[in-house]
Amino acid sequence: MILVTGATGLVGTHLLRRLVQSGQKVRAIYRSAIPSSDISAKVEWVQADILDIISLEQAMQHIDQVYHCAAIVSFNPGQKKTLHHVNIQGTANVVNAALNAGVKKMVFMSSVAALGRIREDVAIDESMNWTPETSNSEYGKSKYLAEMEVWRGIGEGLNAVIVNPVIILGAGDWNSGSTAIFKSAYDEFPWYTEGVSGFVDVEDVVTVMIELMKSDISDQRFIVSGANTPYRSIFNMIAKGFGKKLPSRKVSPLMAAIVWRIEAMKSWFTGKSPLLTKETAKTAQAKVHFNNTKLLKALPSFSYTDVEVSVERICRELKVKYQLP
Repeated sequence: MILVTGATGLVGTHLLRRLVQSGQKVRAIYRSAIPSSDISAKVEWVQADILDIISLEQAMQHIDQVYHCAAIVSFNPGQKKTLHHVNIQGTANVVNAALNAGVKKMVFMSSVAALGRIREDVAIDESMNWTPETSNSEYGKSKYLAEMEVWRGIGEGLNAVIVNPVIILGAGDWNSGSTAIFKSAYDEFPWYTEGVSGFVDVEDVVTVMIELMKSDISDQRFIVSGANTPYRSIFNMIAKGFGKKLPSRKVSPLMAAIVWRIEAMKSWFTGKSPLLTKETAKTAQAKVHFNNTKLLKALPSFSYTDVEVSVERICRELKVKYQLP
């Protein structure tokens, strides 16, 4: 029996589908309502919360494998307390429940943010960690500290492996998360930056997690990155996939600095999350490269999907999902 936390998120939903399609017995956690999908009836849904120790331990009973995907992803400074509570304490609770239940193996979905991703002088690899000098986000700090809880669990006998995905491309809710870049391109958002980052198909992330779970690999972390690609190239690919205008106006560092300050003031008055923060403005301007060779050596039969192929497929999926022309 497999347990999936964060089963309603981008990675969680794709992971559930793959596990169900392969005939696995899957239990998934939901908080308020069971999501409506064509596979929901094939999943054993349990109402629980990773911050509620009792419900979590009940959900963990008779479980052999755990995919821990639940987390808050936010770069809004106002959500610092929630970020740390859910990402760190929640992960500590999952680790403890897994140890108490005698779980055979856990795969934890972390993030490259936990590696300190603002490094332009050297490619980022798995030997690196978050530091105040190499990461500008509280989210990155929370994921690094969440990883420390997993390493603590490993020290106490938990068989676990950590994956650190880059920006994940997938047909999720395009009003939030990384899928929002598809909506921006569809709405013909005219601005672009010269930043560079890693991008990866959600289907590749799922494949990696399942293959690592099936393997004898443990006590390791792996960057999951398909390609280091300029943000402008990604936006161009998406715009072409939707038949929309390509972004044509460059955002300078000065302009970004002005905009995030204006957004911060608007957020203070309205109470709404800012569209751009100091953290996201800096990240969008950075030219960061990720070294993905460790995973490719560990899983020699695995290969990444070409980014253009991924974008084309996701655009088609989003057209169907949102009934777009």
